[in-house]
Formats: sequence, C-alpha cells, structure tokens
Amino acid sequence: MEKLVSMWYKDESLPENYIFPPETRPGKSIVPLCNTIPVIDLSQAVGHNRTDTIQQILKASKEFGFFQITNHGVPEKLINETMSVFKEFFEMPAEYQASVYSEDPNKSCRLCASSVNYNREEIHYWRENLRHPCHPLDECLQQWPERPTRYLEVVGAYSIEVKKLDSVILELISEGLGLETGYFGHD
Repeated sequence: MEKLVSMWYKDESLPENYIFPPETRPGKSIVPLCNTIPVIDLSQAVGHNRTDTIQQILKASKEFGFFQITNHGVPEKLINETMSVFKEFFEMPAEYQASVYSEDPNKSCRLCASSVNYNREEIHYWRENLRHPCHPLDECLQQWPERPTRYLEVVGAYSIEVKKLDSVILELISEGLGLETGYFGHD
C-alpha cells in the first residue's frame, strides 16, 4: 500500500524517490513534434461521407497508429460524470482503497501502482490504476468497487457507450479493409 502515493501524499511531503532529477525530466527531452494528430468527425460516417471517413481512419491508422474522434456520440455529461466518479474513487479513504488494492496481476479488479518494476527502480513514477473488466457488463459488475455508490451506475453506462463506439469504429475499419460485416465479432 505504500506504493499508492494517493494514500498518503496529502499529509506528507513527496519522498525523494518520487522526484526525478531535473536533467532527466521529460520536459528536457527532445521529442520530434507532430503539428497535427488526425481528427476524424465520426458524424460524417453516415451517408455519402462514409467512404471518406473510412479512408481517413485507415490513413490515420497506417501513418500515425492512432487518431482522435469527434462527434462520437458519447454524451459529454456522461463523460464528465464518469471522470467525477473516478476522482471520487481515488479520493476515498485509504481503508477502502486498501480493500481493492492488489499486486496480483491475475486479480480481475484491482487498484495498483503501475511503475514498471517498483522494487528495482531508483525513481518511481506516480501512476495508479484501477483495473477491471467491463464486458460482458452483466458478468463484470459484481467485480467492480462498491463505492462510490454511483460507480456501478455511471461507469456501467459509460462502458455501454464506449462499447457502442468501439463497434462503430471496428465496423468502419473492417469495411475499409474489405472484410465481412461483423468480422470483429461486434453486433
């Protein structure tokens, strides 16, 4: 549990082994810049612009390996509620977080520190994850945290919307690759 900085950072100062020396901080690294990340308006995938949208996705996937989606259909209010619930979870008392904490990678729902190799690192990254499966939703809900009380409702609704979005994107990709409808096993 000492690996979860969120459990104690409010009451204590950050130890030296969480502070990177200035010369090794990412802000000093030279990284080639990309002025544009491909942005694809998913609302254009309906009707006569479908082929163009599919080509944009394929091109972005080939050239960049990723892209940003706009007008994806996931309600902004739901996105904000989901972020709020996650924030509430990470602000829960240490006793509750301890009940979800695990270093066992086989545990399906777990709160964990995500340093690559915490015990051998000189300097630790402050990254914490709450990991759990989301689908099939009805089979996964019992594995999720019980608190905050609205976690199941909000994250469940968000998971449904993201699954729909996933299906749309995979269907567009399969169509663009000339694969049969439903190739990726989505409805």
